[in-house]
Amino acid sequence: MPIAANSTASLTERFHEMYGSEPLIVRAPGRVNLIGEHTDYNDGFVMPAAIGYYTWVAAAKRNDRIVEAYSERFKEKITLSLDRLTGPPQLHWSDFIRGTAATLQAEGHMLSGIDLLIEGEVPLGAGLSSSASLEMAIALAMISISGVNVDRLELVKLCQKTEHQYVGTLCGIMDQFVSAFGKAGHALMLDCRSLEYKTLPIPSNVSLVVCNSMVKHELASGEYNRRQADCAQGVKLLGMHLPDVQALRDVEIKDLETWKAEMEPTVYRRCRHVVTENRRVVAAAQALQSGDADRFGHLMSRSHASLRDDYEVSCKELDLLVDLAAASPGVYGARLTGGGFGGCTVNLTRADAAVQFKSHIERTYHDATGMTPDVYICEPAEGADVWLGGGSAQA
Repeated sequence: MPIAANSTASLTERFHEMYGSEPLIVRAPGRVNLIGEHTDYNDGFVMPAAIGYYTWVAAAKRNDRIVEAYSERFKEKITLSLDRLTGPPQLHWSDFIRGTAATLQAEGHMLSGIDLLIEGEVPLGAGLSSSASLEMAIALAMISISGVNVDRLELVKLCQKTEHQYVGTLCGIMDQFVSAFGKAGHALMLDCRSLEYKTLPIPSNVSLVVCNSMVKHELASGEYNRRQADCAQGVKLLGMHLPDVQALRDVEIKDLETWKAEMEPTVYRRCRHVVTENRRVVAAAQALQSGDADRFGHLMSRSHASLRDDYEVSCKELDLLVDLAAASPGVYGARLTGGGFGGCTVNLTRADAAVQFKSHIERTYHDATGMTPDVYICEPAEGADVWLGGGSAQA
C-alpha cells in the first residue's frame, strides 16, 4: 500500500526541525470490530478491520541511553532513561512509551536511545483503539532503530503486555493483532485461542461507518468484571458435566439448553450471548466470502440485540443510533462495537449512501439528544509498517 507522501514529508520536516536528523517513519492503524463482542476473553472469534486512521511516528537513533518523545497531540515532550523504566502507571501518555521500552528490554531485546515525534490520527475515546495503534507504532520504531529482530506475532504479545503492566488495562489481544496484521480492503477473522486468522474481503461497494454516541457511562468497568465472572461461572458449571469445556468457545447451544435449569438466569443469558455470538462470527465470515452484505448486516443486527438483551451492555444512546441506522436508506446493519455502556456503533452501508448516512445520523441524533455525534467513514486499511529513506522496509 503506498505511503501517504504528504504525511511523511510534513512529519520528516518537523522532525528535522526538532532533532536535526533524518528519521525513519512508522505508522500503525486503529481498528473497528465488525462483529464478535465479548468473545475474546472466552477464547472465541472476533472480526476486526484495521482502519485508515493511524498513529504516525518519526524516529532516529541517539548515541546515549535516552528516549526523548514529543507528542503533537498533547504538545508535550518527555525524556526517559532506558536504564530506569520501572514504576506503576502514571495515567499519562508516557506510560505507553516507557512500557513499550521496558517490555522489549525485559524480553532481552537491548534498545538504543531514540528520538521520537508522534502524531495521532486515531480519535481518542472513540473505541477505535488509539492505544494499540500507539503501542505498535512505538514498538516498531524502537526495534527498527535498534536493529532488533522481533517476530510480528511476538511484537503483538509484547504490546498487549505493555498495556497490562504499564498502562493498567487488562485488554484482549485483538486490537494489537489487527494493528499489526490488518490488510487493506479486508477484515480479519481471528481465533482468540490459537491466534490463527484469515483475511476476508470487504466488498468495494460497501462502507464502514463508525458513529460515536459521545457518552461513556461510569458503571462500565465494574459491569465488565461482573460479566467475565458470570461467564466463568457458566464454564465451571458446564465443565462439571462436559469435561472438554475449557471456555465458552467449547459450548454448543444444545449444551446450554440441557443444563439451563442449573444456571442462574443471568448467567445463562450471558453464556447464551457468547455462544451465539461466536456462531454469528462464523456465519459473517461466510457472508463476506460470498459477498452477501445483506446477510452480514442481518447478523450485525442480531449481534446488537444479543448484546442489548442477553449481555446487557448497551444503553439508550447506542440503541438510538442503531434504530436511526435501521431507518436510514442504504444501511445493511448496525451494532454497538467495543465494550458497550456508551462508545460507538459500527454500521455497514452502501458506499454511495455513506455520506448521506453520516449527515442523517448527525442531524437526527442531535435532534433527539442535543449531542452531535462524531461520525467516521472508514476504509479497511493495511497493518503497521516502516519506511526508510522513501522505501518500504518490512519490520
